[in-house]
Amino acid sequence: MTGPGTNTYILGRDKEVIVVDPGPEDRSHIGAILAALAPSERVSAILVTHAHKDHSAAARLFAVLTGAPVLAFGDAASGRSPVMARLMASGLASGGEGVDHAFRPDRAVADGEVLPCAGKSLRILHTPGHMGGHICAGYGDVLFSGDHAMGWASSLISPPDGDMGAYMASLHRLMEERWCLMLPGHGAPVFDVSARLQALADHRSTREAEVLAALQTGPASPATLTRRIYHMTPAALLPAAQRNVLAHLIDLEQRNLVTCTDLPGPDTIFTPTDTR
Repeated sequence: MTGPGTNTYILGRDKEVIVVDPGPEDRSHIGAILAALAPSERVSAILVTHAHKDHSAAARLFAVLTGAPVLAFGDAASGRSPVMARLMASGLASGGEGVDHAFRPDRAVADGEVLPCAGKSLRILHTPGHMGGHICAGYGDVLFSGDHAMGWASSLISPPDGDMGAYMASLHRLMEERWCLMLPGHGAPVFDVSARLQALADHRSTREAEVLAALQTGPASPATLTRRIYHMTPAALLPAAQRNVLAHLIDLEQRNLVTCTDLPGPDTIFTPTDTR
């Protein structure tokens, strides 16, 4: 689900540089980052967008090799909304999407914090949704979007680590700014950033409408709804699709558009709210 792999970015030139998302714990990947550094360059900070193993697992070894501190919003549980915290406490398990439970940054960065980098500023944007502690970063009018927004695919939102309501709010926050370039955690650069962000928002709105339409045939669980909606999706991708459907249902329940007889979960039966 990482496409061609994880993108690692080096910001700056000649002196101090910041490395964004050192990637998986793969020595060849780490070696490629080190080889890309000029002899005069020193890594001043390692910025991790979120605690998934394909982004964060290399951070500790890379810190040892470079002497640079690891910066992130927090650990894998940071930034979780009260709704998701309650569901987590009730026993809702994650979908097993490579959460890096061992990840701990050396220092937590805050929303709006500015990191100096090569005479410019790297601005931290807390963008929960894919994970509660997910951050993007603005480098002038260039957006480092992590896994929140990509060009090749939509982001997986898997409760209780992922939160659809928070994802949409974060997406609309990014849409309020003008970006000339988006550099995502996976896939190619995106040049028409505004159009791509709008397309992602439209995709989620369409999927929400499909979930509500599928419920019109009768109360159903996320698994049943997934089969109704994703009937053309390969079987290997259906578990991830089901997590996305669950994320939509939890958001819809919070907005009183659907009801359920128990705390939302993979086997919970959902019913559309009677709006007559």
